Amino acid sequence: MGISFAAAGAKIHILDVNRETADSAACEITSNGGSAEVHECDVSDCAQVDSTIGKLQRAVGVDILVNNAGVSHIGNLEATTEQEFDRLFSINVKGVFHCMRACIGHMKERGHGVILNMASIASSAGLSERFAYSMTKGAVLSMTMSVARDYVQHNIRCNCISPARVHTPFVDRYLEQHYPGQEREMFNKLANTQPIGRMGTPDEIASLVLYLCSDEASFITGANYLIDGGFVNLRG
Repeated sequence: MGISFAAAGAKIHILDVNRETADSAACEITSNGGSAEVHECDVSDCAQVDSTIGKLQRAVGVDILVNNAGVSHIGNLEATTEQEFDRLFSINVKGVFHCMRACIGHMKERGHGVILNMASIASSAGLSERFAYSMTKGAVLSMTMSVARDYVQHNIRCNCISPARVHTPFVDRYLEQHYPGQEREMFNKLANTQPIGRMGTPDEIASLVLYLCSDEASFITGANYLIDGGFVNLRG
């Protein structure tokens, strides 16, 4: 995603609790001619977010916020512990809240801003064994609509996207851990849950995010864009 934004002229600032992962992403961006800096930050920690984003606002300003941090969980209601529920809530919900809240005042002062939140098809479609994850993504969708409504008069746009399954290293690690020796079979099974017959790609997600954050999408706010290979509307 960062490569697409950098290619469009954006200066990227990556906030991540995992310095090694963030450095790797920044290196990929800069090796392709882009600009990227890393800021080690736990988005579930309000003080860290306020401090990090506050420094960015004073130094360079924040025009676009993409809330992409998140964790997943597999399990139904009975299989979800309070600790697991709290962990997903603190990152997937409070992380989005903290980052939006830290940016919104600055955007109001500047008279413009764009916020793009990463929701999921789990926010609007019932997924089995995804109780806690669905809860968090439903909250992201609701927060998006509320912020879009409250700040439209300040020339601040807020949208979210809802991907279905996307082929990322997380998928590969999940299959290796839970289905050793059956990775290809299970990969095909998961891919075929999308009517289009495959998973999405990170580049496809990045292209939609870039568009929604660009001036070409200046008439779009308060929207949830499905990018799901027909999962929600074409099943059955």
